[in-house]
Amino acid sequence: MAEFVKGSKLNSEIESLFENATKSIVIISPYIKLHSRFIEILKCKKEDPNIEITIVFGKNEKKIYESINEEDVNFLAEFPNISIKYEPRLHAKYYSNETTSILSSMNLYDYSQNNNIEFGIVTKTSFLGSISGNTASTLDEDANNYFTTVIKKSQYFYKKVPKFENKMLGFSKKYIESKVEIDSIFDIFKNKPKKGTKPTYKKKYTSKKIGYCIRTGEEIEYNIKMPFSQKAYKSWEKFKNEEYAEKYCHYSGEKSDGETSFSKPILKKNWRKSKD
Repeated sequence: MAEFVKGSKLNSEIESLFENATKSIVIISPYIKLHSRFIEILKCKKEDPNIEITIVFGKNEKKIYESINEEDVNFLAEFPNISIKYEPRLHAKYYSNETTSILSSMNLYDYSQNNNIEFGIVTKTSFLGSISGNTASTLDEDANNYFTTVIKKSQYFYKKVPKFENKMLGFSKKYIESKVEIDSIFDIFKNKPKKGTKPTYKKKYTSKKIGYCIRTGEEIEYNIKMPFSQKAYKSWEKFKNEEYAEKYCHYSGEKSDGETSFSKPILKKNWRKSKD
């Protein structure tokens, strides 16, 4: 039976999905930045080679490092049985273990979890459930088949496989070690700008103070009453939500992680400098 969930219930269902996994965890999300609660739950699975973890992320083909958090990659690479893959066209979000799956609007991104209006459809069968012959809804079967194809077609960036030794004439097995078979995930961070550096733009204005569009980050004239480029302003004007979270600081051009808006275009830490 499918269940519609939202808000804290959605977060709780994803947490339970990770916590109750014993054989598989599937994470398909264009953007990945793990919330601290998810990290704490996954830590309990870190020593279990029997849980196969599959992650597919996407977007930002020219700046792939913007789609996945480097600290999270370091954390995930320590798991004994894990694949991390990339699909540039990915927009869908899907989470699964061997008994539960969630189709959702929410990226596995801490900002989305804390701030956005999101929903999910929870079903109680998954890949392994279908394979073993358990009855599954058409919705779940279709989702499983679709995302199995997505996973297969995605590009490997990291793969670590556990090695086992058979015991008791093959009736049991003993974990020996894990071997990294594919390891190119860390290459995507080589060209990542150092933290705190400002985006570099070709200057267009020489006699006026330079600012940055809070939606696109492009260089514009500094004006806290109009912190958008012409194109971005037309997009914002459709709803005129002065509190809508934007991406960049109008003063410095650095990423604001949603802490700027039309009403507050400058990061708090830069207010004093912007007045000088």
